[in-house]
Amino acid sequence: MKPKILRVGVVQQACDDHRDHNLRTSETAIREAAASGAQLVLLQELHTGPYFCQYESTELFDLAEAIPGPSTEFLGGLAHELGVVIIGSLFERRAPGLYHNTAVVLESDGSLAGIYRKMHIPDDPGYYEKFYFTPGDLGFEPIDTSVGRLGVLVCWDQWYPEAARMMALAGADLLFYPTAIGWNPDDDEAEKGRQRDAWTTIQRSHAVANGLPVIVANRTGFEADPTGTLSGAQFWGSSFVVGPQGEFLAQAGTERAEVLVVDVDLARSENVRRCWPFLRDRRIDAYSELTCRFRR
Repeated sequence: MKPKILRVGVVQQACDDHRDHNLRTSETAIREAAASGAQLVLLQELHTGPYFCQYESTELFDLAEAIPGPSTEFLGGLAHELGVVIIGSLFERRAPGLYHNTAVVLESDGSLAGIYRKMHIPDDPGYYEKFYFTPGDLGFEPIDTSVGRLGVLVCWDQWYPEAARMMALAGADLLFYPTAIGWNPDDDEAEKGRQRDAWTTIQRSHAVANGLPVIVANRTGFEADPTGTLSGAQFWGSSFVVGPQGEFLAQAGTERAEVLVVDVDLARSENVRRCWPFLRDRRIDAYSELTCRFRR
């Protein structure tokens, strides 16, 4: 097939306690990407503020907002002005006592094309998300836009091949992962390396297994635990874009804000799937027990 190029932008930024400052930082990066020809820009997970899930506090529910709401209005206006599709990530207040970790997709005309609510919710030291987020109830449904059918997933979803596969089976053209993941500063360098390599490898494997490009935006910078209980999180950045064979097209560093702008050839998915027909050869008659928690 002839090349079908989509130029994507990926924003990797550090965040502080000031929402307006974080949004303006995102805006500057989005404008930079758009000026370089990006047709779509991906922001990282929960980009309007620090990663607040390092501890549990009912007061932090005040950070949540409605969708549509202030952030979607801001991002939508920017999308319309620049003529780009924007993928953002927000703390959604759906109803009193009901909150989600929600990705939003703003069409290039400024309209809200769709949302995805994070399905897999972690609960680990420094990542107490089950306290804040209700698991998503919208399933794994791609969002149709002017630049393609977008399979948007969020952070912890990135470890689950089932999530990527479900998006692929629903016709996603690309997979997107806004994420917030980092090192425990107390871990040694070998452990840090293993964790980052595993994170990169699992997402590249989703590209290979499904014959789809994968675009990942992670935050960077150190964020302290305000309670002093833990040693904080050193977010490892490393945002990247890979093609449908898992080949790196671009990758950011670990320690600073960056904007990646990358050409992705959507036609390669068709060409790769013709040579590696994993979808054809799936034994769908033998997979019913995948819905079991454990087989033994």
